[in-house]
Amino acid sequence: MDHEHAAHSHTDHGHATHVGATWTTAVQATLHCLTGCAIGEVLGMVVGTALGWGNLPTTVLAIVLAFFFGYSFTLYGILKAGLGLGTAVKVALAADTLSIAVMELIDNGVIALWPNAMDAELADLLFWVSLAISLAIAFVVTVPVNKWMIGRGKGHAVVHQHQGHHGHQAHSEHHGH
Repeated sequence: MDHEHAAHSHTDHGHATHVGATWTTAVQATLHCLTGCAIGEVLGMVVGTALGWGNLPTTVLAIVLAFFFGYSFTLYGILKAGLGLGTAVKVALAADTLSIAVMELIDNGVIALWPNAMDAELADLLFWVSLAISLAIAFVVTVPVNKWMIGRGKGHAVVHQHQGHHGHQAHSEHHGH
């Protein structure tokens, strides 16, 4: 009897071992980043305006705070997963630097090019409209950047790997016939 079918092998491509670069994952990573950036931007504008600063120092403060809060959101998640502070900071910096930089570049670029947006006060509707639209444009541009990075095992893929190693145990059961 010929047992050719016994030589037929089933290959496991290991899809479960890495985070897929899905649009959902990229959107979640970008939303995380956007939330931190938005908080930093608004806080920077509030503080700069309250201190009577001009556009440049206020924008610089807003960008610094956007990075700070952007990293903080990621850092919180990694620390919660049980990593040490040093490793967590390295992971957050690796995960978010490009994402926040792209987001801030687009966001501030839109506001700089928008007529009168740089001079809009916090009480002006223009300030909030231009901020919302510039953040929306930044979000749309940053999602593909995050998707590309996650697909290459960079950015938030690293965050998910660290969270996965500390938070999930796989259990498999074999049932006999």
